[in-house]
Amino acid sequence: MRASSSRNLDSMALVTTAEVCDANPQLIVSGELRALQPIFQIYGRRQVFSGPVVTLKVFEDNVLIREFLEEKGNGRVLVVDGGGSLRCAILGGNPVVQAQNNGWAGIVVNGCIRDVDEIMGCDIGVRALASHPMKANKKGIGEKHVPITIGGTRISDGEWLYADTDGILISRTELAV
Repeated sequence: MRASSSRNLDSMALVTTAEVCDANPQLIVSGELRALQPIFQIYGRRQVFSGPVVTLKVFEDNVLIREFLEEKGNGRVLVVDGGGSLRCAILGGNPVVQAQNNGWAGIVVNGCIRDVDEIMGCDIGVRALASHPMKANKKGIGEKHVPITIGGTRISDGEWLYADTDGILISRTELAV
């Protein structure tokens, strides 16, 4: 794979994140291609997903997450920095179903989710640190479209995320096969 401004999303399913890394050492050295630390659990039926990133920073509050997922996803991936909190779930089954129905490719949460059985039945990619039965606050506090750091990696709005069972990659640009 190489950096490009266009590619076929379906073709990414044929190439693993490991193969992307092996084929692009120059992008790794330059920092244009980064791997998140392997701290995420895999949820949802879609184990392989990719798309342009939308960033959100919240802490134990899910109002802004719900607002984003009510919008049309158009193949995007919502990446939420939940501060790594393990004290409550900031994503549950209802918003994940809504995200699936609205065309989001995936959701990555630096925090917890709940309603795991429901989420496991959804045709969407979901990554999170763990599951937790307690619900989040509903204050609507957070920051949209800001640079965040998750899994040891800085992520900006508009970058590209590629996920499979080997891990999660962030690229400054869309990659082509």
